[in-house]
Amino acid sequence: MPKTARPDGVEPGRVLWARVVAGVVGGVALYTAFPSLNWWPAAPIGVGLIVASLYGTRPRRAAWLGYLIALVFLLPTLAWVRPIGDDVWLMLVATESVFYAAMAALAALVFRLRAWPLWFGGLWVAMEWARSQVPIGGFPWARLAFSQSESLFTQYAALGGAPLVSFAVAVCGALLAYAALVRPRAEGVWRRAVPAVLALAVPVLTLALPRPGDEGRTVNVGIVQGNVPGRGMGFLGDEPAVVLKNHANETKRLAQAVREGKLPRPDAVVLPENSTDIDPYQDPYAREIIQDSVRDVGVPTLIGAVVAIGEDSRATRSLVWDPVTGPGAYYDKQHLVPFGEYTPFKEIVLALWERASLVGRQSVPGDKPGDLKLGPITIGAVNCYEVAYDDTVRGTVRAGGTVLAMQANNATYALSNLPTQQLAMYKLRAVEHNRAVVAAATTGISAYIRPDGKVSWQTRELVADMNVVKVPVRTQETIATAVGALPEWALMVMGAAAAGAAAWRGRRRGDRMRNE
Repeated sequence: MPKTARPDGVEPGRVLWARVVAGVVGGVALYTAFPSLNWWPAAPIGVGLIVASLYGTRPRRAAWLGYLIALVFLLPTLAWVRPIGDDVWLMLVATESVFYAAMAALAALVFRLRAWPLWFGGLWVAMEWARSQVPIGGFPWARLAFSQSESLFTQYAALGGAPLVSFAVAVCGALLAYAALVRPRAEGVWRRAVPAVLALAVPVLTLALPRPGDEGRTVNVGIVQGNVPGRGMGFLGDEPAVVLKNHANETKRLAQAVREGKLPRPDAVVLPENSTDIDPYQDPYAREIIQDSVRDVGVPTLIGAVVAIGEDSRATRSLVWDPVTGPGAYYDKQHLVPFGEYTPFKEIVLALWERASLVGRQSVPGDKPGDLKLGPITIGAVNCYEVAYDDTVRGTVRAGGTVLAMQANNATYALSNLPTQQLAMYKLRAVEHNRAVVAAATTGISAYIRPDGKVSWQTRELVADMNVVKVPVRTQETIATAVGALPEWALMVMGAAAAGAAAWRGRRRGDRMRNE
């Protein structure tokens, strides 16, 4: 590998600037791999540039380079947070960038070991896992895997879930960097050719992986997107029950289209999260509006409602509504949005930020998976934000979900890059668990995704729309569903062990030098 430091250990200024430029370009490349641009090959290229930026430097310098790279990557990727406030956006990015800085510092150590592209990939998985856990429940958006929902890397999701996809992309990029950094005169041209070939092999190998077969059973599922009157933080508008009316009217329009023969008769219908802005358990008017629309369509319908829990709390609920008997089985959202559905450190936050009071009644999380009997099928209900969490989606499939029903309310973030990022997650989850996905969102993007991750139908944003789609019912589990988090833990332990070994080796080398 090329030496970049002077005898006194200080890098020339041009080398430092080269590192900064490589890192910044790598961060931009990562951003372009994500929706809405979706240039998926830019992800391994971006990782390769990031590795080139960090390679051969000391952990302290690697840490601030990693932080800078993360800022460049996350600021545009998480720009969808801006409708809540630029201060929230900047604080979120600043916090998440700390994880990348820590990973970069450890990467500077493992680059001293043989086979370091593998150890670097393990560190990347560990960083994404840590981001998904802390603080306040974690924030697993913008993981490498979510840039690869329709690429050569996608099929790795069926083997080891999103963590294995992230690992494959990180290793591919690190191998590209290895091929570029190696000194061909000293170590032979083959030392450059081999990692380059391996980098290409990582995504191409997925073409040889077997795909689950069709099990022959299908159902017709109606999808309703009712739209909302307002925008941003005021998406509910000023008129009470308008969101509820919009979705009830669109459900009735679907029923009319079925009667006229324009659409096939559904076996079940799925409405979005927050498709009623009034609690149907407590409000007779809301209950009658829902009952009338569900009776008109004539089949069990999955409603999204915010319902009261006791005097002071609420739950975000996926509620099965029968055309005859009314509300029945339900699933309560498990991963809640901090500062959106509940307020962490409530007393302090409310004293500092007036906007925090908009949360109002605090949501409480559910504790059961979202397997719900909806007409002739058992659906796996997943609510909006929690599609980014591996355990929630996996849990509802393991509990018996044969079709994934993704309900979302993206109205605050309409026309930002959030709806397209969420659609990418839906596609990856379909492949990961061999399940069709029916996604219903208040303002879009609503969609039907086949188990192979291909989108067969989707809506535009900020319009009312509906459709009935023929959905395959799958019961066969993928390897990823069966083994759960084991691949993730194995990769994390591998990366952490390599970092520990590198640190121990460096300490022993330092001890020897002091004793000589």
